[in-house]
Amino acid sequence: MQPIPNNYLKAFFSRDERFDGLFFTGVKTTGVYCRPICCARKPKQENCIMFDSAAQAEQSGFRPCLRCRPELAPLPSFQSSEQDNAQRIIAFVQMNLSYGKDCLTATQSNLGIGERQLRRTTAELFGVTPTQLIQTYRLLLAKQLLTDTQLPITDVALSSGFDSIRRFNEVFKSNYKLTPSQLRRETVNHGKKSQTVKLNVSYRRPFLWSRLLNFLSSRTLKGVELIHGDSYFRTIEINNHRGIVNVTNNEKRSALELTISEELTPVISQVLVRIKHLFDVNAQPELIATHLNQKNLPGNFSENSFGLRVPGAFNGFELAIRAVLGQQVTVKAARTLSGRFSEYFGDPIETDFEELNRMSPSPERIARATLDEICSLGIVSARANAIIEIAQRVLDQRLTLEPGGDPNLVIQQLLDIKGIGPWTSQYIAFRVLRWPDAFPKEDIGIRNALGRPSPKQALEISQSWSPWRSYAVLHLWDTLNDQ
Repeated sequence: MQPIPNNYLKAFFSRDERFDGLFFTGVKTTGVYCRPICCARKPKQENCIMFDSAAQAEQSGFRPCLRCRPELAPLPSFQSSEQDNAQRIIAFVQMNLSYGKDCLTATQSNLGIGERQLRRTTAELFGVTPTQLIQTYRLLLAKQLLTDTQLPITDVALSSGFDSIRRFNEVFKSNYKLTPSQLRRETVNHGKKSQTVKLNVSYRRPFLWSRLLNFLSSRTLKGVELIHGDSYFRTIEINNHRGIVNVTNNEKRSALELTISEELTPVISQVLVRIKHLFDVNAQPELIATHLNQKNLPGNFSENSFGLRVPGAFNGFELAIRAVLGQQVTVKAARTLSGRFSEYFGDPIETDFEELNRMSPSPERIARATLDEICSLGIVSARANAIIEIAQRVLDQRLTLEPGGDPNLVIQQLLDIKGIGPWTSQYIAFRVLRWPDAFPKEDIGIRNALGRPSPKQALEISQSWSPWRSYAVLHLWDTLNDQ
């Protein structure tokens, strides 16, 4: 575990929102731990102890503040290999919470490491064991569901990964000094029961929401995604649970507001993690802008792109297919092809929105598809073969298209597939893996924005932008749109 930086104490007492989620402060006199932005009266400095993770605070005997709600805090952006590993571990732990006792096994499998290495890594990064880390995020998810929803407590327990209501009550009371029902009585919004679940996902300001929606709207998957006004909608299927999510931005609260179909409650941990990655809520705008503004990047990043988010992917397989279909064609043409693809291969679904009528095509369905079926949609055979190969490798677990995957490994695995080149592999790393340092040097738009250097020269120019080259790429694309 690294020492807490000296400026954290100052950030806590000044309620500096730039530091939200980067550390937590335990208050010895109350036994609670808080986010830097907590609006409660600040304690005396001698009563404060700093932690670099919620898990470390909870294992030291502190319970989460009911006012600032540490479970809503965004994670740090990573700019070092250590932070990269920490974020990958947290992402996979949160993604696998609904697997109950198998959460640890699933996390190890996703990371490609053994139990001993995972134990050593979590001890170094968080000061806790993998089991303690999992328990922390289970409790924080349960606390969020108890506070923000009217789901039955049994559903909350199961959705958070607890195998029994008895075990849930025991752990919750032991750690938080009150039962789940007591917390609900103190905090729940007593409105009418709804067929949806409403949750918030916090971010650090500023957040260029309209720029992000504009990017997504030109690349929506017909029948699966919809941009309506200032809201994003999409259909979802996870582990045979189907439903819809609607995402809007509440700028005053620095949070995205999610409305999720109740049918998705059993996999709500995965929905939350995927939405966080899709909308890049963990970005640290000032850190990124400070770095990029000091480099030879065309345009003024702080002036034009402060708060820019790199759009991720809710469904990695879906985005990989979209990337293959987008090779050497315009964004509009790729959208047309992907729309035909989803309409043909996606299962139908009935929703309240006429435009949302398809599930995203699954790897299982595409692996069974014939070359003729795919080519009949106007897709050339080389890309059709690549699409089938991707589906087969995903099913065989030879290719993992999830946030937190090792970018160098996945890029090489993609390049080994005939019909996939450097641009496609970098674009997938850029959006699916949430790699902040991806750079598709062959991209004609990037090279035009840089004065048309060769791919090799463009790569050399980009070196100084590392480790935030993905943000620089999006900034360069936007400078072309402004011309």
